[in-house]
Amino acid sequence: MSNSTEVKIYSDKKDVVKALAKEILKLSKSSEQNRFNILLSGGNTPTELFKRLSKKYAETIEWDRIHLWWGDERCVSPENENSNYKQAFDFLISQVPIPEANIHRIKGENEPDEEAMRYAGEIEQNLTFRGTNPVFDLVLLGLGEDGHTASIFPDELELFEDERICAVATHPLSGQKRITITGKVLNNANRVFFLVTGAGKSQRLSEIMNDEDAAKLLPAYYISPTNGNLIWYIDEAAAQKIK
Repeated sequence: MSNSTEVKIYSDKKDVVKALAKEILKLSKSSEQNRFNILLSGGNTPTELFKRLSKKYAETIEWDRIHLWWGDERCVSPENENSNYKQAFDFLISQVPIPEANIHRIKGENEPDEEAMRYAGEIEQNLTFRGTNPVFDLVLLGLGEDGHTASIFPDELELFEDERICAVATHPLSGQKRITITGKVLNNANRVFFLVTGAGKSQRLSEIMNDEDAAKLLPAYYISPTNGNLIWYIDEAAAQKIK
């Protein structure tokens, strides 16, 4: 893990979500840029975050400055219940005054390899670069029970060395195709926030924090921003095995 890593532990998921939503509000107001690029994740905890942002901050966040992107997407239509875009649309995008032009979804209904190239091009056209990779202002990530993050799975760790912005990944159990942002781009962000809640994540989180040999098998271990900050937002259930 990076020396700049910070771990914030809260009593439960509700408090994690409250703290993270408040931090997003603060960042959106403090930025001197005309736009603030956020890379979203899927999963249950982000759903609660989306609900909090839409109910509490629909009128206070300057949504015309916010641009939403996705760290990964299943190769399904945007109406599919498994779509990360649909999740964000239902609980956030449709509830706040964000311009349609600020929504940059991965088109999971397209042919995967072609869409990975198209989305990479859209990122290139819209984001500034640091070195050879684009810079997201904020990356939100989750932790899978197998240690995956975005759609980089334990059997595809080479995606952390991939020179492309986007790649096609395959879920190791279902065989489902997914489009994911690659590791070098994730690690080039200004800020990376992990959202991890629930006892089901406690073993993997303990390995990442305490057991380097075990952690080296887990994609989430390799998230270490080169020029940015990494903050873990976790609840006590997820933190119970951390020494």
